[in-house]
Amino acid sequence: MSIRRLLKAWLPTVFWAVIIFSFSSNTTPTTSQVYWQDFVVKKAAHLFVYAVLSVLIYRSLKLTTKFNKSYLLLFTIIITILYALTDEFHQSFTFGREPTVRDVIIDIVGGTAGLSAFLRLYLPQLPQRHARKKN
Repeated sequence: MSIRRLLKAWLPTVFWAVIIFSFSSNTTPTTSQVYWQDFVVKKAAHLFVYAVLSVLIYRSLKLTTKFNKSYLLLFTIIITILYALTDEFHQSFTFGREPTVRDVIIDIVGGTAGLSAFLRLYLPQLPQRHARKKN
């Protein structure tokens, strides 16, 4: 596989991971005076960025490996989980930030939900093996 093809496959994924890393490097000011609004906005952002990340990882693996669908899904989820864990670890070194298990779980849910939605909406539907029998 050529370097150009590898870059084309992985550059969007790496770019998105760098965006996540840069957000994790910043101290996040409160976006609202109301705690629950701030909480909802931040957790929704976690769900969104990890949903996109998992789809990009899936795409990159699909373009650069010969994994079957099961392995593609498995490795996509594993890489997403590992990135979520390292992102939270990274936050332990950032002033004003602290790692939380809750955020890792939200990241995993976002990644899994994003990948599921992508697979259901954008991949061609497989033909049904058995047609329903009419009574």
